[in-house]
Amino acid sequence: MITAMAIHKVGNKGQQEPLFISEQLTANTEEQNTVLEGFFLSAFQHDEFFSFHHEAGLQLHEVYQFTREIFQDPEQLLPQSVHLAKHLYHKSMHPQIKGGEFYVAHFQNLLLQGVAVNALGLFKTEHKDLFLKVEAKESIIDVHTEEGIALNKLDKACLIYQLNEEEGYKIAVVDKTNKSKEAQYWIDDFLQLRQIADDYFHTENTLAMCKQFIVKQLPEDFEVSKADQADYLNRSLLFFKDRTEFQLQDFSEEVLRQPEVIERFQSYRNSYGEERDMQFSDEFSIAEQAVKRQSRSYKSVIKLDKNFHIYVHGDRNLIEQGEDDQGKFYKIYFREEL
Repeated sequence: MITAMAIHKVGNKGQQEPLFISEQLTANTEEQNTVLEGFFLSAFQHDEFFSFHHEAGLQLHEVYQFTREIFQDPEQLLPQSVHLAKHLYHKSMHPQIKGGEFYVAHFQNLLLQGVAVNALGLFKTEHKDLFLKVEAKESIIDVHTEEGIALNKLDKACLIYQLNEEEGYKIAVVDKTNKSKEAQYWIDDFLQLRQIADDYFHTENTLAMCKQFIVKQLPEDFEVSKADQADYLNRSLLFFKDRTEFQLQDFSEEVLRQPEVIERFQSYRNSYGEERDMQFSDEFSIAEQAVKRQSRSYKSVIKLDKNFHIYVHGDRNLIEQGEDDQGKFYKIYFREEL
């Protein structure tokens, strides 16, 4: 439940839009708080989690310090929300950043994985919609338009759970707009977050790395056909779908199989991690939601000129590749036509 909330209006500083600071907390009714809680909390998936991060230490991380003050004394919510709004305003310099309402709310007893935890929510609404308002006035029904915020369009949000304070808290985040790198100020510039290296993190990044190895690196180092690549992709994804635990040795033996491919994979895995400042784990519990998310990009498709696409879902041995006097061809075997 929401125990206290402040709302400010943060414009784009780079476009010389104003910053409007509220001088007092909002006075919401219980019914209004119920509506706001549904609006704020429904946007979160709670699959991946982040923490505050600063190269020189959390003592220099502004949002972390403001948040810590509120958790230590909830009466500090209003003054610290002003600091947060000003900090967000100073980070709102890119021309793609839209101004909007900035909400800072303290929550009590939110359930996270079955445990009641206090949390601080930071939310921003940027887009407005037109709504029809219909009113009965004496002998007529009048209609006019009003501009407002749709309760299914929360643009940016984060929930900072009062857990793991020394490590930068446990944080869920939403950013539905401004996907270009230049405009990802909410996560990178304002919040300064780093993803927590949990099972979801390891599952998602290992699958992403495997795909890059198969699609880009493997054909550079070995003679592999598109059908072979499709087979590697299918076996990789199937391994993650069928298992609850990832073991690097099992994956290497069952998916990669050939010693020279396994050796090249190990080398690629190390360089991939170094380039992205991440460390891969040799064993972890496979996160089902991360597999579902990554499977969308695991498309085993053989593209043939502009005439045909072959979608490969299973047995590599049912596809043969060859060439005759008419050109290159694929021969596909099947048992029944569906």
